[in-house]
Amino acid sequence: MKKALKITGITVLALIIALIAAALCYVLYVAVEYDRIEDNLQLEITPGNVAQSAAVGEEYSIVTYNIGFGAYSPEYSFFMDSGVMEDGTQVTGVYAKGLSKEDVQKNTDGAVNTLKDLNADFYFIQEADTDGDRSYHIDQVAALRAALDGDSTYAENFHSAYLLYPFNDPHGKNNAGIVTFSKIKINSAVRRQYPVDDGFAKFFDLDRCFSLHRVGVAGGKELVLINSHMSAYDEGGTIRALQLEMLNSVMAEEYAKGNYVIVGGDFNHELAGSFGTFPSKQKQPTWAYELKNEDLAEGFTIAASKEGTGTCRAAEIPYEEGVNYLTVLDGFIVSDNVQVKAVQNVDTGFAYSDHNPVKMTFLLK
Repeated sequence: MKKALKITGITVLALIIALIAAALCYVLYVAVEYDRIEDNLQLEITPGNVAQSAAVGEEYSIVTYNIGFGAYSPEYSFFMDSGVMEDGTQVTGVYAKGLSKEDVQKNTDGAVNTLKDLNADFYFIQEADTDGDRSYHIDQVAALRAALDGDSTYAENFHSAYLLYPFNDPHGKNNAGIVTFSKIKINSAVRRQYPVDDGFAKFFDLDRCFSLHRVGVAGGKELVLINSHMSAYDEGGTIRALQLEMLNSVMAEEYAKGNYVIVGGDFNHELAGSFGTFPSKQKQPTWAYELKNEDLAEGFTIAASKEGTGTCRAAEIPYEEGVNYLTVLDGFIVSDNVQVKAVQNVDTGFAYSDHNPVKMTFLLK
């Protein structure tokens, strides 16, 4: 009996040691795989059939859309999101990958066709995978380039090691970024690195960035187009404050040169005073920080709308109209030499993403 117990004890101890060793090896693998992309990285411009320059006084349109790596069907909830229902019930998302390859393909096709139908002069797109376990290795950037016209750039902001969590549906190894299209020639483009959390969370969050594009304007000035995706999982808003400080600095520098500046994307800040606007059976999320005009560099204002629908749904539960908390996280910031004609939240019913597109029409003064 003693011998049997000794053998059992040794076996259990060996298994514990093996598990600890495997865990340490995995942590080391994740740490070794992690690296931040360099700042001021020149982006490759994929050429299209474009006009050579923009014109003062001519009306243009621009769309921003976070396509959510093709995962966010109405039935989808994301494992990193959590919230509280009106009655106090805590809810947390379930999935780390798309529901199936067929579902991701459907959502990718739907998002691409939605963008194409909006027929804009410029597009800012976020969370587009090039090769990801979470999106079943569907190249969404290639799909976008096959459908949309113009010069384009891709700036990577997510290049993770294989993420084992959650154990029942691992997020896997993924490469993704932000994509920009312009029907007017992009003369140059650069990827700028946002500040990010330097703690353990950095191994699981995006390598946040924005991409800055220079488009010529007749008369010698430039239209500076900035596609941005700011941090979301940032308790206390510390990192987002640092990111906004950097963005303000870049905007002010370009405006001081006399350039026209448009920033767009998923700000992960509430942009339009939309808290409590849309029917919901959830409490207001704690992560939703409001961004106001007075938070911006001098000469800049927010161009966003709370008319019709929100631009982002709470993703800790599947989507049901009137149940999920909706807010406006997507839109634009413009310099005061850009005249905004209209801003429209495009109601897709959150059929393909947890975001809706936003379309703005504008002219250069």
